[in-house]
Amino acid sequence: MRKFLGYILSPVHYILFGLMLVIFHPIQWICFNVFGYKAHKRAVDILNFFLVCTYYPLGNTVTFINKQNLPIGRPIIFITNHQSLYDIPVMIWHLRKYHAKFISKIELAKGIPSISYNLRHGGAANIDRKDPRQSITEIAKLGTRMKENKWSAMIFPEGTRSKDGKVKTFKPTGVATLLKKCPEALIVPLAINNSWKMVRYGAYPLSTFQRMTWEVLKPIEPEKRPVEEVVMEAENKIRKALGQEPATAN
Repeated sequence: MRKFLGYILSPVHYILFGLMLVIFHPIQWICFNVFGYKAHKRAVDILNFFLVCTYYPLGNTVTFINKQNLPIGRPIIFITNHQSLYDIPVMIWHLRKYHAKFISKIELAKGIPSISYNLRHGGAANIDRKDPRQSITEIAKLGTRMKENKWSAMIFPEGTRSKDGKVKTFKPTGVATLLKKCPEALIVPLAINNSWKMVRYGAYPLSTFQRMTWEVLKPIEPEKRPVEEVVMEAENKIRKALGQEPATAN
């Protein structure tokens, strides 16, 4: 039934989603070029609020849980599992006061209304996965921006999206690079549950009436510990929140 309804309701979602991207592209341009960073960020925040709203015509629900007293004005590295592209608007909107910037594939920085513009001008690190040197350089630049501006970063250490919700092994390289440039950053795990179900049939039809949750977990102080240890602790907090078996050191 969810798949059948997806054939009917997915076009409604895609029309609304695409409309938001087209409308906010010139709004972003004006905000960035006329009023600067703060106005541009506000436009991006509002865009992502409306993008999240486009999930609801599918009958899907979004629950964002943050019971943590996270600091304002201190850089944060949000470490999270990755289940679908629909993970991102929810985090941009609900974590907006932390100025969280994404580490994104460089391919997304071209050709997509609103999204590509924000990736190019909003402070993200756009990495070429085929070029490790370029990737590390871009992530290091993001770490510097975090330190200078008290921004945060959002990183998916799995590297690729999970198609079945099972957490893949986290890779520590990106986190290590950020901490090298911004050692005062706080590590905050975030567990995403069931967003993979929205795209379980692919881009069309989207699945309907799925309950999706995003939960901010207890922060981790790096305290000059080995990065591999810190990242594994974050991974296991996420696995525990999702009811999955803990990872073990190799």
